[in-house]
Amino acid sequence: MKTLYLECAMGAAGDMLAAALLELLDDPAPYFNAMSQLRRHGVAVSAAPAARCGITGTALTVTVHGAEEGAGHDHEAHDGCTHDHEMHHDHDHGAHGHDHHHAGLDGICHLISHLALPPQVSRDACAVFTLLAQAESHVHGCPVEQIHFHEVGTMDAVADIVGVCLLVHLLAPERIAASAVHVGSGTVRCAHGVLPVPAPAAAYLLRDVPIYGGAVQGELCTPTGAALLRYFVRSFGPMPLMRTEKIGCGMGKKEFPQANCVRAFWGETECEAAQTLYELRCNVDDMTGEAVGFALETLLAQGALDAWVTPVTMKKSRPAFLLSCLCRESDRARMAELMLRHTTTLGVRESACRRYALARSERTVDTAYGPVRVKESSGYGVTRRKLSYDDRADLMRRHGLTWEETEQLLKK
Repeated sequence: MKTLYLECAMGAAGDMLAAALLELLDDPAPYFNAMSQLRRHGVAVSAAPAARCGITGTALTVTVHGAEEGAGHDHEAHDGCTHDHEMHHDHDHGAHGHDHHHAGLDGICHLISHLALPPQVSRDACAVFTLLAQAESHVHGCPVEQIHFHEVGTMDAVADIVGVCLLVHLLAPERIAASAVHVGSGTVRCAHGVLPVPAPAAAYLLRDVPIYGGAVQGELCTPTGAALLRYFVRSFGPMPLMRTEKIGCGMGKKEFPQANCVRAFWGETECEAAQTLYELRCNVDDMTGEAVGFALETLLAQGALDAWVTPVTMKKSRPAFLLSCLCRESDRARMAELMLRHTTTLGVRESACRRYALARSERTVDTAYGPVRVKESSGYGVTRRKLSYDDRADLMRRHGLTWEETEQLLKK
């Protein structure tokens, strides 16, 4: 399985991720040709060799109307619900020389949709910006529709986000994984005061993601980096067993005692080996359907991997239920206890089994009707996608859509 593994030992920023992925391409021309479209918006993207602590890699530079973003822009300058994203590790703060305008999420997605990009890249980029807007909405306590991004920070972010989405599309990994994310420590200065690290938007985006601080003072994972990781990465943890073919190194601008870079490892991983699980079963012929249903719900709530009820016929032709659950070895005793406690059975049977499973993940995609979660599974040469049932049902109710019409959202 073609796997992309991101090492975030020094956090992540949009430009660093893009630079690391760029080093994995055999031919960077498609990337630069596509990014050149941003010149009509005053944005230029360039790459140059760079070294940090003796490690060589690539550093990307994004200029907006000739000025590099991060040179004179506040980390989170905002007016009410307007917001200025600082996307780099080096944050110089002060006055700057051009007028600032603000764009809402719809305006940004309109701009992206009018670039000559593969449709999936446009959808991915708009979905990442939607995650950013949702994070800002949560932090500032205002609706997503009122979130407005600062012009200069926005165009820099467009270059970073579109660039990463395009590079992921060009590489086409089957699996994307990442290490735990180093977020830094201390504080970072913004337009209206001093914020703790990680900044509130980044912290919100990194919920449920393994993160850690450390001795490094400063912001290591920016909101843009956090949004890109949350959108693309399917699992966080140690590097999987893989045969590495290429390594890309994306450099940050600021100097730290340790190499300020994101490393991207490209190679082959095997599908996960079959797991040994345990199936527990019991028969009951003197319980109501509601009572058996409660037992089923209890097993699932307490950590069963799966649980189900099968109608069976017992001795003397009595109709009955076969209650089954699948669990890990460490949960066997607890699941058996729950089955004995919540049913009238006199005993629970157990058998070991081997499960071959597809790798499962979930991502959010932007549609004409709003963000929708998509469940994906892959492995053993198989790839499947389906809409989250809850999101699908909500769309059908709110917009009067049919099941078949929502099915088309996966094909757009």
